[in-house]
Amino acid sequence: MTNPAQKIGEQLVEHCQKGDAAWCLDNLYANDAVSVEAAANPEGGSAVTEGLDGIRGKHAWWDANFEVHSANVDGPFPHGEDRFGVIFEMDTTDKNSGQRSQMKELAVYHVADGKIVREEFFYPTGA
Repeated sequence: MTNPAQKIGEQLVEHCQKGDAAWCLDNLYANDAVSVEAAANPEGGSAVTEGLDGIRGKHAWWDANFEVHSANVDGPFPHGEDRFGVIFEMDTTDKNSGQRSQMKELAVYHVADGKIVREEFFYPTGA
């Protein structure tokens, strides 16, 4: 039998591969989920976003500011019954500066009561 984190991880990866992050937010996240970036947004704000509405806002900001040319989603990589990791690789262009770049990040998701309650993103910050 698949453990809870593995099952949620498989659904998250499947829908991210389809470009359907909204489905993940609507179906896999707890209302009080927390998202933690490796660094605060250079435009201001905290590295920590609390609540599903705040996480939706992060996604809306990303969509408004970046064009994604290609993306690869690898995983999930389960760690016990309450966590899993996913590797994201993206080729993007910043819509404001026109700068194109490639990025790779590791996301670790924490699961409780059948929902994602915390996500943590690991990537080079230049600091």
